[in-house]
Amino acid sequence: MQFKILGCGSSMGVPRSDGDFGKCDPNEKKNYRTRCSAFLKSRKNNILIDTSPDLRNQLISNKIKNIDKVFYSHMHADQTHGINDLRVFFIKNKKTIPIYADKATSKYLLKTFSYCFKKTFNEYPPILNLNSVKKKIDIKDGRKKISITSISVKHGKVNSICYIINKKLAYISDVSEINKKDFKYFKNLNYLIIDCLWYKKHPSHLNFDDSLKFIKIFKPKKAILTNLHSELDYNILKSKLPKNIVPAYDGLTINL
Repeated sequence: MQFKILGCGSSMGVPRSDGDFGKCDPNEKKNYRTRCSAFLKSRKNNILIDTSPDLRNQLISNKIKNIDKVFYSHMHADQTHGINDLRVFFIKNKKTIPIYADKATSKYLLKTFSYCFKKTFNEYPPILNLNSVKKKIDIKDGRKKISITSISVKHGKVNSICYIINKKLAYISDVSEINKKDFKYFKNLNYLIIDCLWYKKHPSHLNFDDSLKFIKIFKPKKAILTNLHSELDYNILKSKLPKNIVPAYDGLTINL
């Protein structure tokens, strides 16, 4: 089973739409960052986390030919606005794609992308079916199963969902605060992929110091920093980190 980071950039990506790289060296390929989304490939399942606005290019560049399920972290545009790019998989498989989201995200998706969920103008059938995300979801994977645990965390004024896969890997792309009662779920994982926007404080994201604080508490075997702003150059950031912590880059792949 593989977990792949399709995009690790903050809400405007790197470079931004105007070509600005900020403090990132444009000669370093790992500084080219699309918006955050991730992909879990197992023997029988292709599972997507979030549909970033860059989803089409992410799918093409990673040669992803099918999506079976989608899990959403939260309602913001940089995690949802690539939803229309799921249409090809409905057309290809001739069945709706199950997606999973919390109550607030579900409400936003139904309002903003209603055509994805109900028939419109007669000729366009729904392409998705919406499911409430549960604390734990077990997905059949041949003779085995994939266990996905969802933990709600604070992301400024909204909640975001962290997904923990088989108690081995946690993906927390957007977070400002984690409830202490949930710390037990994050202890001693093989991999912790965690939000690290930039060096300054931010009301809805962890900064560099915040991320290192949580990594020290949770003690994963390896930590990966994601949702990286154009202020964070890959090589400069890497030079500030111990060996068990690395910056993410688009296409980074983990074998689970």
